[in-house]
Amino acid sequence: MEKDRVKKFRIKRWDPERASKPRWEEFTVSLDPFERLLDGLIRIKDNLDGSLTFRSSCAHGMCGSCAMKINGKNALACQTLAKNTPEVVVLEPLPAFPVIKDLVVDMDPFFEKIGRIMPWLLEDGPPPERERTQSPEEMKKILDAIKCIMCGCCTSACPVYRAGKDLYLGPASLVKAARFIFDSRDAGWEERLEMVSGKNGIWRCHSIYNCYEVCPRSIDVTGIISRLKRMSVKKMLLPPRRPG
Repeated sequence: MEKDRVKKFRIKRWDPERASKPRWEEFTVSLDPFERLLDGLIRIKDNLDGSLTFRSSCAHGMCGSCAMKINGKNALACQTLAKNTPEVVVLEPLPAFPVIKDLVVDMDPFFEKIGRIMPWLLEDGPPPERERTQSPEEMKKILDAIKCIMCGCCTSACPVYRAGKDLYLGPASLVKAARFIFDSRDAGWEERLEMVSGKNGIWRCHSIYNCYEVCPRSIDVTGIISRLKRMSVKKMLLPPRRPG
């Protein structure tokens, strides 16, 4: 191996069905500067340890499958180039979600919360003969939210979600809600806005910006939630009062 291309992968591994706690394992691989960390993981699995478990699908930053914690920050392994990482690369599963094995986490709680906001177009009246059209100005209102690939990076990085994950909808769910609330073609925006304005929705967001910093699609997550807050205030859907 050429010394300047050697990467040491330090991976947090755990099979909850067989071990009571995680362990760390190290693997050394050679990566070209413009190869991705995902390439390194595949190389480890193919040549060094076939039991290493991680998710991947499109490998082009479109599906979000390979989201993980990379050197302390949530990111996609397929988007992270070797040249942009130190000699030692530390990989962990996404925080806040139950570990299934190694770098694979259970995303069911994440998708269950997204399901609560009814992530589909709600119709009012019979469907049109052709598609439902929008003006370019109307489209711009939802363009940022549409980019979400539901990788879970933002939700996993949110300290409010980690503190109350059984309650808080989380940033990804709120972005998905905004995608329909601001959609001129949707008839259920008032119902969704009332839903996300409850005690476990937008008012739990403290504008910490962790979500924005880790989003692989550079979505202004905090800005979108702020738009929802302003809209809620206009509709008199104010934050729930704290007891006492």
